[in-house]
Amino acid sequence: MEKIETLKDFYQNKFNWIPENLSKDWGHFNVFKLDPYIGIGAKTVPYRRRDYYKITLVKGSGTIYYANKIIEVKENAIVFSNPLVPYKWDSTENLRTGYFCIFNHDFFQQYGNFSAYSLYQPSGTPVIELSDAGYESFQVIFERMLAEIDSTYIHKYDMLRNLALEMMHTALKLEPANSSRYAPGNANQKISMLFLELLERQFPIEGPQNKIKLKTPSDFANQLAVHVNHLNRAVKETTIKTTSQLIAERISQEAKLILSHGEWTIADIAEALGFNEISYFNHFFKKQVGISPAKFRNNIHHGKTKIRE
Repeated sequence: MEKIETLKDFYQNKFNWIPENLSKDWGHFNVFKLDPYIGIGAKTVPYRRRDYYKITLVKGSGTIYYANKIIEVKENAIVFSNPLVPYKWDSTENLRTGYFCIFNHDFFQQYGNFSAYSLYQPSGTPVIELSDAGYESFQVIFERMLAEIDSTYIHKYDMLRNLALEMMHTALKLEPANSSRYAPGNANQKISMLFLELLERQFPIEGPQNKIKLKTPSDFANQLAVHVNHLNRAVKETTIKTTSQLIAERISQEAKLILSHGEWTIADIAEALGFNEISYFNHFFKKQVGISPAKFRNNIHHGKTKIRE
């Protein structure tokens, strides 16, 4: 996979210049219109992680590869990207207009833990499709951001924090209700969600040296301080799948992503995903996907295979 894109990389690649205040202690924020980067001839946004947060509002259609998901945007959407999850945009020539803002975690120091919002969690909804009226409500906030960042008001960055938080809370209200996930009395659901979040937290794998540490139901049970049988019952009850199935599906999905977007050797992929022998990985992958890792990679490069969620 490609290296993590930093804010410095972003400015260098987009504008061939770097803001003077980029390394200051109070964090960084900026906002842009999307129009110069979409339409005919627009470049595909590469699949990689960034070390900054990004909120993107789009009008038009496109495809987002977000971690292990493929999300088709049909008309309007707002997208919340974070440093934990790699993503890329395809079909940007079909986007008609939009906005985006970027910021790092330091920008919100002492302003609450926004990264704990479900928008930025593995179980959350990072892409929210919008009606035309919904698009216009976020457009108003982005236009206020653009006006504020160009102003000479001494406290404008406090205003921009408030506007970014307003955007997050507006989006949270549009998410499917998640309040029951940790409802008192539903211990199995809570254990299951903690397992899924712990599973997702191991990914993406940034390099062959970053071997996953939790691979079996017992590994996860020990980490969660519950008996493995308890974990298995909770997961089966709430997801209709076994713990082993979910682990295998997520590992195979990560393998497909690395084979599709990275240049690692299959031996390196096998080691990073916790397989001591490449033959074990080949057997596992073929059982999960139906073809060998080498054939999968070859098909991807020749456009014969698409990643599915």
